[in-house]
Amino acid sequence: MSVILTAPGRFGANPDGVPRRDLLGLVTLAGAAIAAGAVAWPFIDSMNPARDTLAAGEALDVDTGRIEPDQQIVVMWRGAPIFIMRRGAQAIEALRDPALTARLKDPDSSVLQQPPYAANWHRSVAPEYLVLVGICTHLGCLPTLYAKPDAAEPVANWPGGYFCHCHGSRYDLAGRVHTGVPAPYNLPVPPHRFVSATMLRIGENPEGSVFELNSVVQI
Repeated sequence: MSVILTAPGRFGANPDGVPRRDLLGLVTLAGAAIAAGAVAWPFIDSMNPARDTLAAGEALDVDTGRIEPDQQIVVMWRGAPIFIMRRGAQAIEALRDPALTARLKDPDSSVLQQPPYAANWHRSVAPEYLVLVGICTHLGCLPTLYAKPDAAEPVANWPGGYFCHCHGSRYDLAGRVHTGVPAPYNLPVPPHRFVSATMLRIGENPEGSVFELNSVVQI
């Protein structure tokens, strides 16, 4: 979209007496806002992929060797953000703490939000590594990782996990949703397997397993 400015009259002012420099500045700002919106919308829209988009595409290999304990990286696969976290020893142990599981809507992953091989207490093929589609099951926002327990941040008595700032939904470090929040389901787990000790392949199941991401209840 282009903006054409016509400024008749004497140099430095338009007929309404607004200095030409100021008018040019206003038009420039308006054009920048339009351009920013045009760039931002496709990016935002890509965070809400259609099921047919998720159903097609190539597998993605990710080297996990450089991920430190309690650190997360985010990659894009089939138009969706994929959270890959290397859970530390304390985070792994906490996943089976009855004080935590009592807070969860679906602690046993009974709802189809993951492959059969991830319907376990750690919701992955390996307890150390978490692989999630990073899209909140409430309204499609992107949750933020707050890995460490904290008395105040982002909410009181935070046990560690994911927090969605849009409407306050909370998930643990296996992507399991808490009770009393708007999100109805656990975060989805995509097909994944390790092809070597540190090479994670997203979009491919372990041998003998069949699962497609578009079969989950909700993305």
